[in-house]
Amino acid sequence: MTYDPPRPAGRLLLTPEDKEAPARTRRLRRLGLGERPEPALDAFAHRLAELTGAPYAMVNLPDEHGQFYAGLFVPAVAPVVRSDGTSPRLSRSLPRDHGFCPHVVARRKALALEDVGDYPRFAGNPVVDEFGIRSYLGAPLIEATGLVLGTVSVADVEPRPWGKPGLTAIKEHAALLVVELESRDGLPPY
Repeated sequence: MTYDPPRPAGRLLLTPEDKEAPARTRRLRRLGLGERPEPALDAFAHRLAELTGAPYAMVNLPDEHGQFYAGLFVPAVAPVVRSDGTSPRLSRSLPRDHGFCPHVVARRKALALEDVGDYPRFAGNPVVDEFGIRSYLGAPLIEATGLVLGTVSVADVEPRPWGKPGLTAIKEHAALLVVELESRDGLPPY
């Protein structure tokens, strides 16, 4: 697929405030998470990509400074090629205003965007222009205490009808991963 990002024409950037970021950062550090890639979380992301058929899958553990994909699956060949022949490459870190996971964290519930272009709030997000993202499906990782540790998500460069089966699947996988993450220590969350 050839893709040339549109020229910036002003954006409706409404990244929500993340008041839990300091508590999340402390908790993630106690669990030994959020500072380096985790092979088990990369494998989890790969399974999500296979399950959904999406080219991108992430386990995002945001902190006070931005987003960090402790688990990441990207295709070997980027699904988008710009007109100049280059391909964008998703890295493990993104600013907080990039992508849709910050909205999932703030909302504390799953988010399905079948075509981000249908939503003015999300259509101007930098990942649309930089990576050609057209659809997103994500769910929060909520500990038993109620603290949101991060998100699990998948994204595609094509619109996708995620529907109720997609929402159910992403929420189930998020719940399974939370149990696994919480078992990393026997200490109280704070």
